[in-house]
Amino acid sequence: MTTNAHSIDDLKSLVGTHLGYSEYRTVTQEQVDLFADATGDHQWIHVDPKRAAAGPFGHTIAHGYLTLSLVPQLTSGLLHVEGVAMGINYGSNKVRFTSPVPVGSRVRAGATLVSVDDVPGGVQIAMDVVVEIEDADKPACVAQTLSRLYL
Repeated sequence: MTTNAHSIDDLKSLVGTHLGYSEYRTVTQEQVDLFADATGDHQWIHVDPKRAAAGPFGHTIAHGYLTLSLVPQLTSGLLHVEGVAMGINYGSNKVRFTSPVPVGSRVRAGATLVSVDDVPGGVQIAMDVVVEIEDADKPACVAQTLSRLYL
């Protein structure tokens, strides 16, 4: 479910609000392999299912940075701000990969709006994001992400 802000002032009133959860998304071996190709990180724990089966996790796992790179897509439907012409990812203040994501597992993200600060042409928002693995006790990733929304 999307949280709607009808204006920047309305958005500012949402600071401290949990925005909800995304739908679950399955992490596939194909995604992991493509990410490995794009980044040059072909460590066997990610791309060699046979070797990884005998490794510490019993299967291949997603790269931590792949998990982080899913955050914009996972959180995109959580917040809509009217009047925004463009939004960009601006960075992260904190990122921790707290649990490996097994290939084939499903992940979702929950987010809390932490701050809304004026910047030239728009606002910068910070969100505390938790990427969860379905049926797991620990989250896969916790991060505070920064985005800029331009009017």
